[in-house]
Amino acid sequence: MKTLNDFNFENKKALIRVDFNVPLNEELQVTDTTRIEAAKATIVKVLEDGGSAVLMSHLGRPKGVEDKFSLGHIVDAVSEIIGVQVKFVDDSVGKKVEQAVADLQNGEVLLLENLRFYGEEKAGDRDFAEKLSKCGDIYVNDAFGTAHRAHASTAIIAEFFPEQKCFGFLLAKEIESLEKVLGSSEKPVTAILGGSKVSSKITVIENILDKIDHLIIGGGMSFTFIKALGGDIGNSICEDDKQDLALDILKQAEEKGVKVHLPVDVVAGDDFSNDANTQVVDIYHIPEGWEGLDAGPKTNVGFSFVIAQSKTILWNGPVGVFEMKTFSKGTIELGNAVADATAEGAFSLVGGGDSVAAVKQFGFADKVSYVSTGGGAMLEMLEGKTLPGIQAILD
Repeated sequence: MKTLNDFNFENKKALIRVDFNVPLNEELQVTDTTRIEAAKATIVKVLEDGGSAVLMSHLGRPKGVEDKFSLGHIVDAVSEIIGVQVKFVDDSVGKKVEQAVADLQNGEVLLLENLRFYGEEKAGDRDFAEKLSKCGDIYVNDAFGTAHRAHASTAIIAEFFPEQKCFGFLLAKEIESLEKVLGSSEKPVTAILGGSKVSSKITVIENILDKIDHLIIGGGMSFTFIKALGGDIGNSICEDDKQDLALDILKQAEEKGVKVHLPVDVVAGDDFSNDANTQVVDIYHIPEGWEGLDAGPKTNVGFSFVIAQSKTILWNGPVGVFEMKTFSKGTIELGNAVADATAEGAFSLVGGGDSVAAVKQFGFADKVSYVSTGGGAMLEMLEGKTLPGIQAILD
């Protein structure tokens, strides 16, 4: 696996695919700089070697050229984080871009305009990829968040750099962390899967059952399992058409010697709101008109006990509606348990949009081993799929 450390960038232009798909407020200012910060080490390495960096990214889902999706709005934020005044060109390919690249001096950084202003980017157009490839001597992919897409700038472009291509520090770390969980993990290995739907996690569960010892199932998806096992779940969220599948997952887990841990009690609300009336009830006996919105106290103790025994932990998905303070305790307790296990020497990987948001919101980001930056890409790797953006560098 070739990384940045395999290259010296002195007098070279590194063409780096970053993931600067960051949230902007109504004033078009960056509200969360995590993804920019994550790419900093890669960019700085190129500059310190004595080279220059050409950055390319997408932002949002524009329909053609839309000013609100222009990467021009993030130049100040990127400059501040990298520590270099970033130059910007308001196009991704063409004469203007070629001139800006030609004028780029060692130690300088140039940001290209939003790649998705061109439909050819998502279409994986080879001609567009070839035009982009003219912007650098060495291609670096550091965008894990888009590694599962066969887009021009993530997969096709690598063809034009047969020997001069590598992974950036961020993408290399993402691959390494996932392989640690899926491959050479220290046992016992525990996977915590939450969120609302079983259907979005089926393939993940089936792929990881051979690699784990414990499976904690929480959040909205647990009610599909409880109902399938004969429980009364009141008004709780449930995928009725996935009940047979839930039973099949439990059967597969038993055959493979994986212990499945489901919630035993829940904090139920009489309304989906922070101001709802609440009561703690047995998960198999949720009254009509009430819905389970957070893990209950006995569940929290049970889950924490399993996590404390674990040496490798994968956490994907919250165990309650943590966005509402009333129903955030289960996710916070889970975070505390994962943080404590990590402090005792366990390796913990957190990934998936909601889990990452929870980890940041409750201050656990520095207390776990690794927080993944790519939701969809991480899930596809957990499903055992080969990601086009990664394969393109390995080929």
